[in-house]
Amino acid sequence: MGIFVIVVSIICFMLVAVRSNNIIGANWGTQATHPLAPDRVVGMLRQNGFQKIKLFDADYGTLQALSKSGIEVMVGIPNDMLATLATSMKAAEKWVAKNVSSHVSTNGVNIRYVAVGNEPFLQTYNGTFLRTTFPALRNIQSALIKAGLGTQVKVTVPLNADVYESSSTLPSGGDFRADIHDLMLAIVKFLNDNGAPFTVNIYPFISLYIDPNFPVEYAFFDGNSSPVIDGQLSYTNMFDANHDTLVWALERNGYGNIPIIVGEIGWPTDGDRNANLQYAQRFSQGFMSHINKGTPKRPSPLNAYLFSLIDEDAKSIDPGNFERHWGIFYIDGLPKYQLNLGTTNTGTLVAARGITYQSKRWCVMSPSAKLEDPEVAPAVSYACSLGDCTSLGYGTSCGNLDARGNISYAFNSYYQINNQREIACKFPNLSIVTKTDPSTRSCRFGIMIEPYYGASGEHRVKWLQKLSSLVVSFVFLLLSSL
Repeated sequence: MGIFVIVVSIICFMLVAVRSNNIIGANWGTQATHPLAPDRVVGMLRQNGFQKIKLFDADYGTLQALSKSGIEVMVGIPNDMLATLATSMKAAEKWVAKNVSSHVSTNGVNIRYVAVGNEPFLQTYNGTFLRTTFPALRNIQSALIKAGLGTQVKVTVPLNADVYESSSTLPSGGDFRADIHDLMLAIVKFLNDNGAPFTVNIYPFISLYIDPNFPVEYAFFDGNSSPVIDGQLSYTNMFDANHDTLVWALERNGYGNIPIIVGEIGWPTDGDRNANLQYAQRFSQGFMSHINKGTPKRPSPLNAYLFSLIDEDAKSIDPGNFERHWGIFYIDGLPKYQLNLGTTNTGTLVAARGITYQSKRWCVMSPSAKLEDPEVAPAVSYACSLGDCTSLGYGTSCGNLDARGNISYAFNSYYQINNQREIACKFPNLSIVTKTDPSTRSCRFGIMIEPYYGASGEHRVKWLQKLSSLVVSFVFLLLSSL
């Protein structure tokens, strides 16, 4: 009986170990007007069974909240820091001491990776970071070794999938982009020599977004698309084909065994006709069902991070309006759709707890206001420029609103982002505050959560709010005088 119990215990331990090694991670971005308090987010991570998280910086408050959580952490170095770290070993050592060593040794943060830059070789950057990324990578690695963390913490560079291409349109034709081929080989060799992974961000949605002729079914994991045959391998979804193009590129250049991390993968829920809850749920659940199968070229469990955890309503929309809607949770920590991560007993996403909302009131267009009023257009333009109107437009969640509804949505977004201050709903003769929820079946007129003031940012945020009030007053005076 004793031997039986021991054997069962060993088997259970092995199953748990395997499960935890392949468990899904998430990207935690913080470009939001009202970010959730870090301790709330960490609580949400734990309640949903996330055991690894990828950050885009090394914010002190965020890392403090992750202290002793056991959650595996990838900290990030923004692209604008690469030049300094590339040219100064002292700066690299200082960065590691402040953002890695102190948290690992003193605060018990389980930092496992340092992401040096974020997609620094994007073609849209026009080569801005080509000369600084690799030197910064080397210096951070040297600083980690000097700090005694060389085996515990690994460096990596999250790269966009545009760093490789196929000469034949098939995965087997994969190689690194010609203009950065030598640089990529130098980085891959360095990663391989130091036991570090290659990190790549793969977005089937983007292919659908930029190419109206892209076969929709090929973006998903249901196997409904016509297969792409590459030798003895068959591909029924774009992710597998894209991933294996990288595998072939690595193998072709002598690095076929380097570990691969999928640093970002996900589907937005708004801001474009193909960005909706149905497609996002279908893609994300499909990926979760696919993750342990791997790809045709590498049929082993994937190491991946969903993009992203929470919406970010202050992100740049230069790539598209969808940029603010990648989260599996809204900015208030509410789940967007049913998603079984395989990490909880319920098989559903668990909302953030302890979230405090502002009052149930909304700023809308006044019933007495006229659509023909010449002040409507500049008022809406102003509200959208400082609010978030990315849910308005063709094919979006609020795309079916009439003209008055569109105007009301713009006013309310600005009003909520400005913490429902009275002056934020003083568009001259155009707006009123209502306690009747103007939301429709598909369009959510939000109520903002109470702002979080971190210890280091409280003074700055309050100062910005005072400045914002002065700007608002000035603009309204101008509008009133027109």
